[in-house]
Amino acid sequence: MDEEEAPTHRPPPPFVEVKCESSGMRRRFAMGTEAGFAVSVINRKLGTVGDPHPHPLCLHIEAVKEGEEPITFGPNSLLVDYGPGWTLHTVTQLPFSGGEGVVRPKPMQVPHVMGSDNLHAANGVPKQAIDFMYVGKIVLAFILIFVLGAILTLVLENIPRLMKLLEQYV
Repeated sequence: MDEEEAPTHRPPPPFVEVKCESSGMRRRFAMGTEAGFAVSVINRKLGTVGDPHPHPLCLHIEAVKEGEEPITFGPNSLLVDYGPGWTLHTVTQLPFSGGEGVVRPKPMQVPHVMGSDNLHAANGVPKQAIDFMYVGKIVLAFILIFVLGAILTLVLENIPRLMKLLEQYV
């Protein structure tokens, strides 16, 4: 088969794009990112825009295709690309809100996400972890080690005397 005849199949990109309906921006996320995390990131980005009229926060993410029923991603759902014609976009208001105003949920804090400044943060020792009892136990351990060493030294030095004593009785 020649290279010209071979079908050109390009692998899908390792990311998905989500269009933010309130700002019009497209955000890229790694394939398999949780939808709740993506909503949190998008809402944080909306809060940083220096606009006097803030954009409405997104509630969830949907996959939409013309003529198809939208697929809603829950907070723990993984973002996936459903193929050609499907687009991921945010939803900013609930259908039962009557179209008047936008529901503004509390921003969801994602507990397992660290900013870049916290990547190398050490899990510090609590302030009271090293106290006098801890130091006392370490000192006692050293004393016991030296006492045991002294006893073994005395025993090893006196083995010849012990051997002579045992030879007299045998």
